[in-house]
Amino acid sequence: MRVLIVGGSGFLGSELARQCSVAGHEVAATFLTRSGETAGVEWSPLDVRRREGVDALIGAIRPEVVINAAYRQTDWATTAIGAVNVALAASRAGGRLVHVSTDAIFSGAAIRYDETCVPDPITPYGAAKAAAETAVNAIAPTAVIARTSLIIGDGGSPHEALVRSLATGRASGMLFTDDVRCPVHVADLAAALLELAASEYHGIHHVAGTDAVSRFELGLLIARRDGLDADRLPSGRRADTDLPGPLDVRLECGTTQRRLRTRLRGARQFLG
Repeated sequence: MRVLIVGGSGFLGSELARQCSVAGHEVAATFLTRSGETAGVEWSPLDVRRREGVDALIGAIRPEVVINAAYRQTDWATTAIGAVNVALAASRAGGRLVHVSTDAIFSGAAIRYDETCVPDPITPYGAAKAAAETAVNAIAPTAVIARTSLIIGDGGSPHEALVRSLATGRASGMLFTDDVRCPVHVADLAAALLELAASEYHGIHHVAGTDAVSRFELGLLIARRDGLDADRLPSGRRADTDLPGPLDVRLECGTTQRRLRTRLRGARQFLG
């Protein structure tokens, strides 16, 4: 299978590239400022905000599958318009599209969200991701839109880096006890995305872990796994701050999990 990973140098993109390479797929991947390090991958610079560049690259590679993992939380153009450009180019080239979305499209008012729930974002990033979903669905109705949550790995994720910095006193801040998500291991997420790419399924899929945990509990799990002093982790309530964003968002993944061979583990298991 010829696969193009847009945003291939990021945390999820790198794992997708690795798994594709191990599986023997023909893999191309894009980066914005610095290429990834996965061997056997054809790396290309790409700014998804530039439609002509996206058209040219996807038209030249003509991938069978395009997985779009590119985003910037503070940049509407990358997150929303970039998704439009990738969807248009993938459709013109005849490739199957898997678009990676997020639980940030939800406000948290309902707490539990399954694949039928309509986005109600309350942050600019959530709004950009919701707009991207709408565009992808209109442009490529056979695409997979995969919503996920906090992505954790074996030490390389941004949240794991934050926990280490807080536990060792290299950073200030706190981990919230009332900010709840369903973290997923990057290897499980990548495997599920590739499985969905090779399937005949389309539309919305929820791909997150089975455990709903606060950012503070997640920090404790990471610290204990890494042999750090969990008692040094500062905690607080997000509700007591003026930081925008949803509090408790739990992706219900039962429908998607029944379609997958890949098992989506919970944080208490993969960090236990």
